[in-house]
Amino acid sequence: MRIDKWLKVSRILKRRTISQELAKNERVEINGKAVKPSHEVKIGDEVSVRFGSRKLTVRVCSIEDVKRKQEAAELYEVIREEIVPTEQSSAEMDEIRV
Repeated sequence: MRIDKWLKVSRILKRRTISQELAKNERVEINGKAVKPSHEVKIGDEVSVRFGSRKLTVRVCSIEDVKRKQEAAELYEVIREEIVPTEQSSAEMDEIRV
């Protein structure tokens, strides 16, 4: 299954177009490598998604074309969730230091 569709089916992201945009802007990684929206995801892959100042890393447990909202969390296991500095906040911190 394509990564953009899997992110939508798993309810990590609400819309497929959003997952496509994130992948095009190199904010979606599979096993540590930035991927395009059409990249195939497999069971056992580690998927990292960076949106805003958050980075969510999950392990793919299942791949299904359709999943009910209540059961969507069964498709993945959260490995870690972290706050990462955005490019803008890094620039602001540099100005404060000067």
